[in-house]
Amino acid sequence: MEEKAKMLPSKKVSTYEIVGTVFIVFLGSAFHFTYALSGKLVIVAAFSAVNESVWEHLKLAFWPSLIWLLLEYLPVKKLTSNFLLAKTLGTYLMIVIIPIVFYSYTSITGRSIFVIDIATFIVAIVVGQIISYSLFKKKQLPRIADKIALVMLAVLGIAFIIFTFYPPHLPIFQDSISRGYGIA
Repeated sequence: MEEKAKMLPSKKVSTYEIVGTVFIVFLGSAFHFTYALSGKLVIVAAFSAVNESVWEHLKLAFWPSLIWLLLEYLPVKKLTSNFLLAKTLGTYLMIVIIPIVFYSYTSITGRSIFVIDIATFIVAIVVGQIISYSLFKKKQLPRIADKIALVMLAVLGIAFIIFTFYPPHLPIFQDSISRGYGIA
């Protein structure tokens, strides 16, 4: 009975996930502007959108999610199962939903619609957080799952940094306004 109780996240955990959703949405929105507001500091470029490409907008979900993961790690990890794996999969889901929805609706409409882009961002964050929370309830997986999750987060973080400065010339990296790539 005690084991089952441990596997069910507490009200404290659900509160953290709700607060985290709001945190990620607001910080991600702020990260859209921090590069320009910083006077275009290179260090800020690694974590903020530097142009209007889809790729740069994915950073707006990734970095705030990673920051929230670090903030909630100590108070929440012991109350859940599979914390790192759950948060990693939730974060990956966020950054998969955004381009799928964006490219789907723009292929139909032929253009980007600001309100849909904002709604997509918010929905992606909510879905990622819900998935994380639901995975907290699953049976504890072997410790290797957390190690794999950590590697997955590191690889994605490194990719965001590298592709900010050295983006491949693919549509996902192209600035929709300047038609350039990376830092303009």
